[in-house]
Amino acid sequence: MQPDRVTVVVPTYNERENLPRLAPAVLDQGFRLLIVDDGSPDGTGDLADSLANSEKRMSVVHRSHKQGLGPAYAHGFNVAIDAGAEVVCEMDADFSHDPTDLPRLMEAIDRGADLAIGSRYVPGGATPDWPPHRRLLSRGGNLYARMLLGLGVRDSTAGFRAYRSDCARQLDAASCSASGYGFQVEMTMRAVDAGFRIDEVPITFRDRQFGTSKMSGAIVAEAMWLVTRWGVKRQMRRLRSTK
Repeated sequence: MQPDRVTVVVPTYNERENLPRLAPAVLDQGFRLLIVDDGSPDGTGDLADSLANSEKRMSVVHRSHKQGLGPAYAHGFNVAIDAGAEVVCEMDADFSHDPTDLPRLMEAIDRGADLAIGSRYVPGGATPDWPPHRRLLSRGGNLYARMLLGLGVRDSTAGFRAYRSDCARQLDAASCSASGYGFQVEMTMRAVDAGFRIDEVPITFRDRQFGTSKMSGAIVAEAMWLVTRWGVKRQMRRLRSTK
């Protein structure tokens, strides 16, 4: 895969402290960078414009207000693919995902994966900064999704990913129900159902050092509710198919 055919999509909301470090770290890997800013009141969008003015491989999309992670990625995917990207990547703006791991996702794509997931829960993956209760919540949520939805993916909530453009197009991110990290589960479920090849690549996930986490109880509740609803629907379809 030619690096200039890969676009890393990064949604931002109040990430002014991280963006000046993140942009060169991604661009140093040889890939294109697309920032999708949701009207950050701290000036992240203006800063992104300033950085993009001096770097032709970086571009910025501005949205009027905070609309959620899923819609931001959906918008960014469409913009990147329309501009010629053959692979679109997801990653956080806060260095929870190491930009130097991006080539490892590309290696999985080059080996034939349609979707490569940077996974915390396959051998070699780790979350060294997390307290026990956070590990329990995350692992429990992934186990719940895996068992209820039958996904066979150990880290379906992971937000560090690479999609082949034809895969991303078919999965139609814009029609997803989830706006928070449930979006990752929904896209994983769609990829499994469509028969796409999914490879999990072990990564180390670090906590942010600057800025404020966007995670909230409402986002967790949305994900749990949607996974439960999807699981019930899948079970009902299986029951009807056996009659």
